[in-house]
Amino acid sequence: MLKTINENVTGEIIEKKSKFISDLIYVQSVKEAEENIKAIKKKYYDAKHHCFAYRIMTKEGIITKSSDDGEPSGTAGGPMLNIIDKNELVNVLVIVTRYFGGILLGTGGLVRAYSESTIKAIEKANLVVEEIGYEISIKINYNEFEKFKFYCKKNKINIINSEYKEKVICNIELNNEEKNRLLNNLEELSFKIEDYKVIKEKNIRKNLENQI
Repeated sequence: MLKTINENVTGEIIEKKSKFISDLIYVQSVKEAEENIKAIKKKYYDAKHHCFAYRIMTKEGIITKSSDDGEPSGTAGGPMLNIIDKNELVNVLVIVTRYFGGILLGTGGLVRAYSESTIKAIEKANLVVEEIGYEISIKINYNEFEKFKFYCKKNKINIINSEYKEKVICNIELNNEEKNRLLNNLEELSFKIEDYKVIKEKNIRKNLENQI
């Protein structure tokens, strides 16, 4: 089961006067990850090191990358990537920014500090399931909408937004099993869907407690 975070979190530890700030960020692409790395470097422009690691889920597989950003090789990015890998996290970027406190930590101390920073950020995060799913637009009459909302709530389908025009048009996100269950049994539902359109395939997040 692949997991991710529901919201971005920030943590901080002090190790021998060096400050380590960890930012754990939800991303869906390499481009998004690189943009966030640039933003963090700009935010903490006066820090010497911005070490990072990310794992991103794509149709072709999981893309990973890490950087020690000037720290001794293998003391930062690699251990950080190993931790998010062992926790089976995807679509996450962790950046640990270090403000040097004047005391050398040694390679072992650096590995411990960057690892602890990553672990603390993960412990603060609310974890959810990450999977490939779909965004679908549904058109439905007003008098059927409450039944449709109840169906979505009962089946843990997320309604992203709703537009109230001549009919209600709402976008929902659901996994492949939920999509088949809904669209292959339209005649058996307690409500009538006037029309639907599969907008795109996308990564979706589900509450972890609902999956295990």
